[in-house]
Amino acid sequence: MSQALQGLLDLLDLEQIEENIFRGQSRSAVVPRVFGGQVAAQALVAAGRTVPEDRLAHSLHAYFLRAGDPGAPIVYTVDRMNDGRSFTARRVVAVQHGQPIFALSASFQKHEEGFDHQAPMPSSPDPATLPTAEERMSGYGHLSPDVLEKFAEARAAVDLRYVEEPPYGKFGEPREPHSQVWFRTNGKLADDPLLHVVLATYVSDMTLLDSILLAHGRGGWAVGDVVGASLDHAMWFHRPFRADEWLLYDQESPSAHGGRGLGQARIYTQDGNLAISVIQEGVVRAPRSH
Repeated sequence: MSQALQGLLDLLDLEQIEENIFRGQSRSAVVPRVFGGQVAAQALVAAGRTVPEDRLAHSLHAYFLRAGDPGAPIVYTVDRMNDGRSFTARRVVAVQHGQPIFALSASFQKHEEGFDHQAPMPSSPDPATLPTAEERMSGYGHLSPDVLEKFAEARAAVDLRYVEEPPYGKFGEPREPHSQVWFRTNGKLADDPLLHVVLATYVSDMTLLDSILLAHGRGGWAVGDVVGASLDHAMWFHRPFRADEWLLYDQESPSAHGGRGLGQARIYTQDGNLAISVIQEGVVRAPRSH
């Protein structure tokens, strides 16, 4: 296991300070606030710590309320909303400096047999043939060394490979609002199903708004031509998967309007199983001129 991945696992391993109350640490991201995927993943860890092991996460719905302070810990309080025969529901609120910064509802289910169908996996090149994030960024002389360093640090725990150039790598001309990314953790993980769901949740917030930027030829927050932030985030976990094996993140944007943009995606295992569906809306604005 890479040192970066172990550091990420340590970040997501919350301290229990009271029944239904947990504390997580923070760290800065590419932008000067707590990375939204970190808060969502930590909140899901808090919820999962209060659920029987035979119930697996099948969905989450979350709102980003305030920017997180990377210099302060985050306290997560869990509300045990329901414990039914098949389903368990939890609500988690993340608090910093006495104010809620994030709220998540998650549902867990005992394994059941049932109907089975799925949308087919789209075509995509073998991830082994694609450049690594480090290889791509080595050619981005238009980005400042500080931005490149933050990108490298943010992606060190995850092997994330774009099928085509990301918005910050090639911008200026509008492209189809569609993006594909292969990802897996940089090292093997334990067999705990919650851990794999948590890691996928963490990664899911890294690139989902990219397709919005592509439609308008914008490079995004990395080059300063967009002001953006996640507003809400929803995920449905359909089938078992491992976050330490290749997953295809197929993303698109059906709409942008009124200072907001919508991203939606499907995540497939390398052998074609639809594992996760994701939807996120974010603030996406051109910087205001002074």
